[in-house]
Amino acid sequence: MKIAIYGQAYQKVAVKSVDKLLTSLSAMGADIFIEEDYLHKLKMSSIDNRYGCFSKLDKSFDLLFSIGGDGTILRAITYVKDLGIPIMGINTGRLGFLATLQTEDIEVATKEIFAKRFSLEERSLLSISTTNGKKDFGQLNFALNEIAISRKNTTSMITVETYLNDEYLTNYWADGLIIATPTGSTGYSLSCGGPVITPNTNSFVLTPIAPHNLNARPLVIPDSTKIMLKASGREDHHLVSLDSRIFTIRNNTTLIIERAPFNIKMTQLHDQSFFKTLRKKLLWGADRRN
Repeated sequence: MKIAIYGQAYQKVAVKSVDKLLTSLSAMGADIFIEEDYLHKLKMSSIDNRYGCFSKLDKSFDLLFSIGGDGTILRAITYVKDLGIPIMGINTGRLGFLATLQTEDIEVATKEIFAKRFSLEERSLLSISTTNGKKDFGQLNFALNEIAISRKNTTSMITVETYLNDEYLTNYWADGLIIATPTGSTGYSLSCGGPVITPNTNSFVLTPIAPHNLNARPLVIPDSTKIMLKASGREDHHLVSLDSRIFTIRNNTTLIIERAPFNIKMTQLHDQSFFKTLRKKLLWGADRRN
């Protein structure tokens, strides 16, 4: 197998995971390539020069290991894009809804992967464009977790005029508005009162951020819906974030948000499940009395 490895920051806690992963993959005879910036950072540790590197991916890769937290996976998808390369996340961060593999399980996991004892879970993405003909978001105009519109350089709220399939919905008067995928429902949207949505649900959720009109509640919609937004406020610009990538957009720019034309494939071992992750990460059912 041809394996890609991606990480963002050099951390001592992550080096242990990298060493264990490289040892396990090498024992299985894998062709190993590490993202070039990450490889440069790892050379500060005991990582040697016998591994290849990459600056971009192609369809010849069989799997990408992401080492870090969920944010690292969100960065990793900017390399994977629409190539269909499965991703497995090794969690060296904190929460880890996407990066569910722990360091102590790496050796067993690599054996399971080479034996083809795993499944692929497809995750939908959002795409964004403008009607002004400008490529404000470049080629990376997609998000796995959420697209969020929020205020900039002001403590005043913004107004987000919202249309669904060209039908007027409402004006959100708030700090901003989140459009989240099922994957992103356990992220920013959840912290703002949004619902948890299972990954295979064909839906998105609109979650206002600290709305002034208190009757504004999260709204679940089919993922076939075309969402049109126009933000305005006291400042001339507002922010649009695509997962962890932030852009400054002029007020009253019409934004079109739709389901992206491709999915991301997440690798899931047979002893893993979304509900198991929920119980573990959100402590569902945990009670000191039990």
